[in-house]
Amino acid sequence: MSETDQQLVAGLDALTARARALVQAGDRRLLGITGSPGAGKTTLATKLVETLNGGADPQVAVYLPMDGFHLANATLDRLGRRDRKGAVDTFDGWGFVGLLERLLVEVDHPVYAPSFRRTVDEPIAGEIEVPAGSPLVIVEGNYLLVDQTPWNRIRGLLAESWFCVTPEEARLERLVDRHTRHGRTPEAATAWAQHVDGRNAVLIESTRSRADLLVSGTDPLR
Repeated sequence: MSETDQQLVAGLDALTARARALVQAGDRRLLGITGSPGAGKTTLATKLVETLNGGADPQVAVYLPMDGFHLANATLDRLGRRDRKGAVDTFDGWGFVGLLERLLVEVDHPVYAPSFRRTVDEPIAGEIEVPAGSPLVIVEGNYLLVDQTPWNRIRGLLAESWFCVTPEEARLERLVDRHTRHGRTPEAATAWAQHVDGRNAVLIESTRSRADLLVSGTDPLR
């Protein structure tokens, strides 16, 4: 799909309605939300899950971030990639794809997935439960639409893919704030946002045309 053909949508009500329309009784579907670092993916995905569930039991939607598939810091040290953590080759791509494939076929029992804790800067195994029968999993991550192995297997697993569009200046401001809150000096946070996150964003932004929908990440919840 060319970018000129893509629709730009904002507003939680409209996005919730579109996500709810993906839910089909007796089936499980995956909704992918992607975009560059600092684009607002996590905020949108978690708010969608909260709104869709609305206190319902069993849950309609489950939030599944790709960040649980960061390689361990010890592994990154061994591979010499720690100084660019967050790049596409610092994730267990095959493991992530394998989990998504499982979720589409293993619907009669709980499936457990790793989360990521920024406080320790490491994945936490088995912290996320996708309950049996949950009909919608909202998958969030940077590289869902990258056209290289194994990431190029993901698009075909998604019922829809949404790309968060946010101006670079706003993204950088969010990233510097995030990095300083998690321990970096303002100077180090700015350098990481510009040179590491920024380099990753070049790859991610190139995947925008592969999305089904463009979502405003400037204020997607109004």
